[in-house]
Amino acid sequence: MADCVSKVELSISCENLLDKDVFSKSDPLCALLLNTGGNQWVEIGRTEMVKNCLDPKFSKKFLIDYYFEQVQKLKFGVYDIDNETFDLGDDDFLGEIECTLGQIVSGKKLTRPLVLHNGKPAGKGTITIFAEEVKDNRVVNFEVQARKLDKKDFWGKSDPYLEFCKQSPDGKWQMVHRTEVVKRNLNPTWKPYKIPLQTLCNSDLRKPIKVTCYDYDNDGSHDLIGTFETNMETLQVASHISPAEFECINPKKKQKKRSYKNSGIVSFKLCQIVKEYSFLDYIMGGCQMNFIVSLTTGWRRSDCLANSLSR
Repeated sequence: MADCVSKVELSISCENLLDKDVFSKSDPLCALLLNTGGNQWVEIGRTEMVKNCLDPKFSKKFLIDYYFEQVQKLKFGVYDIDNETFDLGDDDFLGEIECTLGQIVSGKKLTRPLVLHNGKPAGKGTITIFAEEVKDNRVVNFEVQARKLDKKDFWGKSDPYLEFCKQSPDGKWQMVHRTEVVKRNLNPTWKPYKIPLQTLCNSDLRKPIKVTCYDYDNDGSHDLIGTFETNMETLQVASHISPAEFECINPKKKQKKRSYKNSGIVSFKLCQIVKEYSFLDYIMGGCQMNFIVSLTTGWRRSDCLANSLSR
């Protein structure tokens, strides 16, 4: 039975979404729902919200069990987030698709037009889902800094963040991770983070990885600071004593200025591959656990005290 199920990672991107905001672009989020029978759907996850963007590439992935002998119906719903409530019912609906997990896995990539609740097209909006079987439980722990980044904001410093992309079989770059934004800082230190090795480079240490540094803007028109390419074979030697450092290159600035050197330096202080064990791995490895169970009754404290005194 163990051979009849596998872990699958789903990556989501959309294009040409409906613009529901008057003074800005939509702030999309994608919710994944699983059919539990009939018209019953249960939400199993959400991506992050991407502000002011009609062509989002969501960094959060969905990890789901794929049962070969079952038909697993999925629904992907895209919403324009207008408030901080958890309920999506009060947010603008941008479209959805229904499909089976088998359809996505069989083609490894599925692109469909989004439709509204009435079945009509949601403008020219489309959604693309990438599927990848997860066979490697190793993750990469990162500690990254940068220095002397270009100043992109007229009234202040840049608000930098990084995007990591891997190269898909068709040669296109697929975004696999996005760091947090460090506000008003040309020498940022990002919080430590981890990326599954298979997600980052399909577990191929020589597979190209593109790292791009952007200056975040609230209107969604994020400015390119610079970019570079590397691989895990190069990155994994990084340490606090001897970091792996890369020049951030802005191609347009390099083409215009002969004196151009770079738009800053990105420094990897740590890039460590470790195995991430699951709860089942510990159990199968012979790990012993002790459980302490506490039971409470409906007795009042005064009743317990009276009973003890009467003995």
